[in-house]
Amino acid sequence: MRLNVNIVICLFLCAEVTGIQSLQQIPWLPCMLVDELVKFNDEGHAETQYQHRNAGLQFGHPGDSALNPNAITFLVTGSKVDMRKYIEGAVVEHQLQCEIRRYSTEGIQVRWPGLGAQDHDIWFTSTLRHTDGLFVITSFLRHTPATPTPGQADYRNWAAIADIEMLTTSTAMLVFTRTPSVWVGLMKQPSLHCQFDVDHKAVDLTVEWRLQQRGERTRLFSHSRRSGQREGGGVELKGIGRGDASLTLPLTKQSSEGTYVCLVSVPPLFGSHEIALHIMEPPRVSLNVDSVISLVETEKQKVVCEAEGYYPLDVEMEWFREPSGGGGGLLPEKLDTVLYSSHRHHQDGTYSLSAFFLLHASMHDSSSKYFCRVSHSSLRMPIRKSFTLIVTEVDSWNLLWLFFGCGFILVMVATLCVMLPRLSSARTANKRKPY
Repeated sequence: MRLNVNIVICLFLCAEVTGIQSLQQIPWLPCMLVDELVKFNDEGHAETQYQHRNAGLQFGHPGDSALNPNAITFLVTGSKVDMRKYIEGAVVEHQLQCEIRRYSTEGIQVRWPGLGAQDHDIWFTSTLRHTDGLFVITSFLRHTPATPTPGQADYRNWAAIADIEMLTTSTAMLVFTRTPSVWVGLMKQPSLHCQFDVDHKAVDLTVEWRLQQRGERTRLFSHSRRSGQREGGGVELKGIGRGDASLTLPLTKQSSEGTYVCLVSVPPLFGSHEIALHIMEPPRVSLNVDSVISLVETEKQKVVCEAEGYYPLDVEMEWFREPSGGGGGLLPEKLDTVLYSSHRHHQDGTYSLSAFFLLHASMHDSSSKYFCRVSHSSLRMPIRKSFTLIVTEVDSWNLLWLFFGCGFILVMVATLCVMLPRLSSARTANKRKPY
């Protein structure tokens, strides 16, 4: 027993060091069997509890001994379909999640066309997920029990599995995607990846794409190999012949967001993957001032930071002031006098927002740097736009001339106010004199 455990640990370490090639050759993957325990309450409704049990996928040949005798072993024997060759860029212990579930054919009584299949076969699904979202692989494992289970194998009639049991299986079909989630900008043409593999030339093959939005489902594409019927577009028929059912979307717009479902069926198996498409458009940020502005002390100027063309709506805009010389290591001061416009919605579905404040020129703030920081879900790092303020003192001679100039203007205005009524009266009297 200890020797087998040491072998497993050694294989894990080799996979982590040598990379993808070792992953394709590794004979063991740790998994979790999610078992269903269904009970019926007093009202006759089914209540399901899920039991998580230690399990693993072991790749080898019929009759092999279990590498981990302390777990349920699903021995995956030779097949044209090998899930390991689709694993890319994953470290088994840290980046790969494996989950096994029982699979019900929902009453479809069809013998699998593959070699060695029997009428009483039972099915499991094995789902491998990369923790960073690089791929999701769902494989269908066919097991022929030594003793057929009476009736249809579903949640009402699951066969019991012991804690250290070994089940010999073969991979009949798999469906996988390298794009479980997609973030794309507007007016792009993304491709949603969906690929499948079957252990025989599947005549009764159907491929579909559906879009789910706000509880509504729309069929985008459908192709039946048996009937030759095709609806919709975006998927190449030649690609389907190679096991590639990827969908190319038209130019994206705001309404393109949603959950796209790739369905591949070879009765009695129905495999699918959901791909979430998110529209992300980063903001374009600009200021209404140059990188350096010069003001005279006590002068005022409105400074505006503009964020345009972003989607979705969750944008954050802030203004900061950083004293000259970096402020001696102090953090920049957030301005609390900033005002915001309302969100402006454009025809293409994007938004714009302005953040502005009134700058009062003071000698104390000369050489300070002001910056606008814009954060958005489409940005890894916030965008910063800044300017430096230069403040000059008011010249004393200019002040003196300004004082006398203002005084002269006031005297002239007062004189005009006195003289204009008199001139108007004299002009009126002249008009009344007879010639």
